[in-house]
Amino acid sequence: MNPSERVQAGAAVAAAPLAAPLAAPTVLKIPAAVSAAVPPAIANARQYLLDRVEKDGFWVGELEADSTLESDYILLEFYLGRVRPEKIRKLANQILSKQLPDGGWNIYAGGPSNVSATVKAYFGLKLAGFSAGDPAMLKAREAALRLGGVQAANTFTKIYLSMFGQYCWDSCPTIPPELVLLQDLNYFSIYQMSSWSRAILVPLSVISAYRPMREVPGLTIAEIFKGGRYENLGLRHDPRPISWRNFFVLMDKVVKFVEGMRFKPLRQQALKRAEAWMRERFDECDGLGAIYPGMMNAIMALDCLGYQPGDEVMDKAIADFRALEIEDEDTLRMQPCFSPVWDTAISLYAAIGAGLPADDPRAVRAVDWLLERQATGRGDWQVSRPKLEPGGWYFEYNNGYYPDIDDTAMVLLALAAGKSTDPKRLEKSIQRGLNWVLGMQGADGGFAAFDVDNDHLVFCQVPFADHNAMLDPACADITGRVLEALAPLGYRKGSPQADRAIAFLQDTQDEDGCWFGRWGVNYIYGTCFALRGLRAAGEDWREAYILRAGEWLRSCQNADGGWGESCESYDDPTKKGVGESTASQTAWALMGLFATEDWESDSVRRGIEYLLRTQTAGASGGTWNETACTGTGFPRVFYLRYHMYGHYFPLLALAEYARHSAPAKPAGHKNGTH
Repeated sequence: MNPSERVQAGAAVAAAPLAAPLAAPTVLKIPAAVSAAVPPAIANARQYLLDRVEKDGFWVGELEADSTLESDYILLEFYLGRVRPEKIRKLANQILSKQLPDGGWNIYAGGPSNVSATVKAYFGLKLAGFSAGDPAMLKAREAALRLGGVQAANTFTKIYLSMFGQYCWDSCPTIPPELVLLQDLNYFSIYQMSSWSRAILVPLSVISAYRPMREVPGLTIAEIFKGGRYENLGLRHDPRPISWRNFFVLMDKVVKFVEGMRFKPLRQQALKRAEAWMRERFDECDGLGAIYPGMMNAIMALDCLGYQPGDEVMDKAIADFRALEIEDEDTLRMQPCFSPVWDTAISLYAAIGAGLPADDPRAVRAVDWLLERQATGRGDWQVSRPKLEPGGWYFEYNNGYYPDIDDTAMVLLALAAGKSTDPKRLEKSIQRGLNWVLGMQGADGGFAAFDVDNDHLVFCQVPFADHNAMLDPACADITGRVLEALAPLGYRKGSPQADRAIAFLQDTQDEDGCWFGRWGVNYIYGTCFALRGLRAAGEDWREAYILRAGEWLRSCQNADGGWGESCESYDDPTKKGVGESTASQTAWALMGLFATEDWESDSVRRGIEYLLRTQTAGASGGTWNETACTGTGFPRVFYLRYHMYGHYFPLLALAEYARHSAPAKPAGHKNGTH
């Protein structure tokens, strides 16, 4: 069967997220009262979702992060010298609203104070006009010093402080713009870094070359340096005499020596190449990489290069950045980016799975909207796959240079379940997306987010790599989702692509049966989507490693019937699957168990009851209230709260359970959803 035939054959069955179930023993019978409560809960949740579709046919929920975004925004206002007092007041109010009782700021809800977030908040509030003697600042100072002071903050924090004379540039890792000239090397190339690292570091290399300084009279944060020291502290060495870390620290000293010389033969060429690199990506993206840190760094880099307000490029960069604002009467918070493609694909898939007919105008509009977002032009991924035709989808409204495999797989699932006003275009779009995903499989059989075989561990040792995400290696959650998307299109167990992906999941499973979750918190997420992919691909649920995964999920169920896991599990693996119950993580656990043919165990019953019990009621009911961060940006560094996760994932779980539990339909019955 050729790829086109696979698409046509698969479209008819794509709405079913899992492969046809094998016979499974009944553990317990779910009480009739519980089963009877599921359909109205689904109907209410589906209506809640449909009430929130945008007029153009897409869904988008707020994407929430930590207070560092507001702190950095204050810094940017002062950097540009265009301070707007009312904006600063609201940003400061937002920062203060997130201060913890111990005086610090955390990077995820319920987490401990974090030194970088606390230092940034303190500096931002100082810029906003707060004095060191204000009660909130006294508490913040105590927290900062207790956490290690400015010296313990991460590299990006120190670079930002150096722009205002609050840290020593020579104490920061040097990020030379000459890095962009190495793009043709096989190993030490910017394309061996993750896509988001490129978007952050290329503009930061321009800033590092110019070392801009913004004087704010009377401003100092010397009081939050541990021991009161404010001097050249140097870079951290590896205690081992020979290591890549020490090699890069030595190279940093060499680069700093060269930086001090007047003659730098490649500097102007490097700056021009970095400028061109950024501008090429502005054309296809709403801001550099369409992510907050890349966008902010690009604005400051453009300023260093001589761009001024009024220049078209600078004005667009600033406008794209400010579009991330959510302003209320007294506060202003920033989103790290937008998530419309992701939210739309999952919402559409959930709505159709919950009974919305595929030819319903709302579903058709969503399909057509997604078709418009397909990336059909050039992108960074072509460095590793130069002969592969484009066809992926990105995460945001416009980010053509950076389609990602996870979004593409999710969109393929939604499109295969839906209908379009242009069926031929839909078929071609699915085909292009399918070909692109297949071409992005790594040498290890797994799938990463944006690139292929982006796993050169040496880059994790460079001094400016402490954002903990220099690489984009293949991961279990994306590999599982790709398997789930490929299965309806004919690529199941027995095909080379599926077999390699299955082997990757087998190789990366932890001994206790779970999988690490790179893009969702954490082992519950990874285990859910690994299991769903394996089951969709045709793996027998009775395989020992799949049964072991199901047992792990059941073992971490909470007493209230739900599942939860804190971001702390990224720092401490002994906290796998440990945390207060949330709707999204309960849904992931249930969907993982369904993939093991567990539909009627006590664990499933209690999980279903938890979702039914915690669903909101009333005129605007039908959803689930969730405040935890269950999305992951950079493990251990940056986390996300997707405001729609607590809605469409529970809807997916309940709808899948209902489809399995529904009585068999009489012969000749037509499925009204297709």
